[in-house]
This record gives sequence, C-alpha cells and structure tokens, in this order.
Amino acid sequence: MGGRVRARRAAAGLGIAGLVCAVVGAVLIVAVPPLIRQMVLKNVRIDPSSLSFSMWKEIPVPFYLSIYFFEVINPEEVLNGGKPQVRERGPYVYREFRHKENITFNDNDTVSFLEDRSFQFQPDKSQGSESDYIVMPNILALSTAVMMEDKPMTLKLLITVMLSSLGQRAFMNRTVGEIMWGYQDPFVNFVSKYFPNMFPEKGKFGLFAGMNNSNSGVFTVFTGVKDFSRIHLVDKWNGLSKVNFWHSNQCNMINGTSGQMWPPFMTPESALEFYSPDACRSLKLVYQQPGVFGGIPTYRFVAPKTLFANGSVYPPNEGFCPCLESGIQNVSSCRFNAPLFLSHPHFYNADPVLAEAVLGLHPNEEEHSLFLDIHPVTGIPMNCSVKLQLSLYMKAIRGIGQTGNIEPVVLPLMWFGESGAMEGETLNTFYTQLVLMPKVLQYAQYVLLALGCVLLLAAVLCQVRSQGPGCTGCWQSLAASGPEHPPSPSTPLLQDSADGPPTPQPDPTATTS
Repeated sequence: MGGRVRARRAAAGLGIAGLVCAVVGAVLIVAVPPLIRQMVLKNVRIDPSSLSFSMWKEIPVPFYLSIYFFEVINPEEVLNGGKPQVRERGPYVYREFRHKENITFNDNDTVSFLEDRSFQFQPDKSQGSESDYIVMPNILALSTAVMMEDKPMTLKLLITVMLSSLGQRAFMNRTVGEIMWGYQDPFVNFVSKYFPNMFPEKGKFGLFAGMNNSNSGVFTVFTGVKDFSRIHLVDKWNGLSKVNFWHSNQCNMINGTSGQMWPPFMTPESALEFYSPDACRSLKLVYQQPGVFGGIPTYRFVAPKTLFANGSVYPPNEGFCPCLESGIQNVSSCRFNAPLFLSHPHFYNADPVLAEAVLGLHPNEEEHSLFLDIHPVTGIPMNCSVKLQLSLYMKAIRGIGQTGNIEPVVLPLMWFGESGAMEGETLNTFYTQLVLMPKVLQYAQYVLLALGCVLLLAAVLCQVRSQGPGCTGCWQSLAASGPEHPPSPSTPLLQDSADGPPTPQPDPTATTS
C-alpha cells in the first residue's frame, strides 16, 4: 500500500514539473521573439547605453586602404596615337583610423557628428614604398586640355604656351607619396594662385590630398531611440537634405545610412544603401547570398550591374550624365570639372570596349567586385571590401600641343580597396551578446516544451502503474485475500438456500479412497 502511495506522489510531482516546463516553454515561444527584438533594438541604436555605441563612435575593426596604380609603360606611343599599355603596381597599403567627434544629440531623434580619418603607411603589407616612381598621365594638364576643347583657338594656344613655359607634359613621373598626398610644381602654384578654391589642400595636388587627418563632412543621422524604423538613416549631410552635383532629383537624393551600420532585421529583399561623400552620391547594393563569418550568420550584399550603368542602359542614371560607355560614371561635376570617371577596377561590369581599349587590364569578379557581409539581425557589418577605380578621359585637343595625337580613351589611373573585418575581443563580445544568447533562448523554449511533454507522459505512466497490474491481477489479489472474498469462478456453487450460504456441489469426477 505504501508503494502505491509513493508512486502516486511521484506521478503528481512529475505531472506538476512537466506542466510547469510545458507552460514555461510555451510562454517562451510567444515571448522570446519580441524579447530578442527589444534586446537587438536596445543594443544597436545610437545611445551611450547601447552595446554598439562604442563600436559606432570609434570603429574597433582594423581598416586598410590598398592602392593599386596603373603605370603607363608606353607613353611615347600613346602620344603618337598608339593604344595605352599599363602595368598594375601595388598594393600600397595604409592602415585607416576613424573616430567620431563633436557628437551632438538633437531634439528630433538625430545625432550630428564629424568622423575624422587618418592613414598610416604599412610597409610590411605593401609591395613597394611611397618613394617608388610611377609614370602616369599628367592629370592637371590633360584635364585642362579637355576642358578647353570648345574654347576659342586663341585661348587654346595661350594654354599651350603657358603649359610649355611651366614645363608641363602629357605624362609625369612622380612618387607614390606625391601622387597620393600631393605635390607642388609651377603649374600647381599657378592654378592655386588664380583658382584658390580648386584644390582641397592649399597649393598641392594629389589624388588623396586633403583626406589624411581630415573628415568627410557633418553627418546627421537618426538614432532610433524614439523611432527605430529610421535608425541610422541619414537626415542631412553638411546641412543638406540632397546634393546638387547631378541633373535629377533622384540622383541628388541622400539615401540610406552613413555607411557604417544599417537598420536591423534585414531580409533578402532588403537593399543596402549609403551616402558616400567620396563618390558624391548614394550607392545601393543588393542581396546576393547568405553566409557565415566567425560563426555569425551573414547576408552578402554586392553592387548590381546597374550601379555605374549609363542612362541608355539604366534610365534612372541619366541624371549622372553626360555619359560615355556603360559601366563608368562621370564625376567631373564634383571633381572641379576634370574629366574623371568612377567604376569598378579594371572596368569590371562595364562595356567590354573600355577594357579592350587599354592593354594590361583583366577584369574578374573575384578580385574586382565589392561586397559587404552584414549580420542581418543587427545590421552591423562583419566583413567588407569596397573597391573602386578612378580613370581619366583624355584625347588630342587641336591647338594644345601637349596632347599630341592621343586617341580618345578612358585611361585607368588607380583603383583602391577599403577592407575591414571584425575580429578578436570585439567579435567574441558581439557573438556572445547578440548571437549566442538569443540562440540559447530560442533553443531553451523548445527544450522546455519537449521536457514538459516527456515529464507529463512519465506522470501518466506512473499513475497507471500505481493502479496495479491490471484486471486479472486485481481479481487474483481479491481471491487470495481471505474467505470474505468470492471464491474463484472455476468453483461450482449449489443453489442458494433461504437460510444460509450455498452448499458446494460434489465433484462427480472425484475418486473415493
């Protein structure tokens, strides 16, 4: 009897425990998704209390800027009308440091900031030094010639005389450091004197002059504290809601983020937009495929083929024209009217005629495409590689002797890649807080629900066992317990008498001794 009581108590305990586990598991299934959502929103918004704020303020990921120059190895032939032949030099690698300052939180759920940038040359990662000499087009002289194409012949002859007196030729031999960070010569001094606002660095001309120890303008972005639907989106850049470099409202729009973080909870239908001051426009990337980086699930976003397409191939880009072949974007309107073009390296994804016009170009997806790997739940980039090329349109201009017989060509000058990947303690913290913990909660809800079902089933089985071995067992127990219980059904009974118990019927098969 005591064993049955214990069994019933055990069944009751298992039932209660199973019911609690099942209820908690069911509650978690309902409560965990919004809980994770709130956890993510709290930690990705621009707020000093959020987990990602220090990461947003000063990017802990080591960023590197890799520069590749296209050295012209047949300049004299080009001047005589031959096809340019180039040789890629580099990479020349710089460590890029970024941190935000003048951070100001505004009343309209936005924050304004400047992001300072500085670069340090990395000899151990580079194929060469900043003292290497490279033969390149004389960008200032050839740009001036193209800009003078429709001017009166008298003015063009004066330009020829001036360039000659200042020692300017169609090609120059400069060091990597000079091409990157600026150089001074008589023509640069002349331009600085008469056009004082033309160069970002006073009295110097270089492809990256003014970028070192500088900033990319004042960004004002939404914090997401009050309205998470606009988190990280740009409200204004340098006080502007749109730029005025281009010829359509759509092309002048400032869309997306500042290029460091994106709104959380992305899907494959999401687009990755950001405004790039260096490109003077907003760029839009599209989803390509899922992946994993350091144990963290990611979405890879890449540039669509229409990113630098001309207006005839992709009508919305008509505002970036005047255009040449598809796959290169005219950026002269934001580069002092110099005939400069932006594209993918080696004219990847561009009209093949562009690469065929220059010997030494070999476009391919693996080396020359750009991508960003984003953790879709938080919108934080895990791994990125942004690659762009700068090219110069040059041609012979009648009346300007320095241009010789140069055939019209878009000649690549250099391409650069900005790359960075989350690593070390930052990656571990991110994984633990924003990937592992939500995953544990997700698994816990189903484990508890399954455990609850198992315990409830065990409770039912214990309860059944506590009732005895079954009907036959119960009947046998009653027969063995004493005379007050009915005898076995196999024993025949006599007819009941009126006064007493029935008399047993003699067994006819029994033998008499």
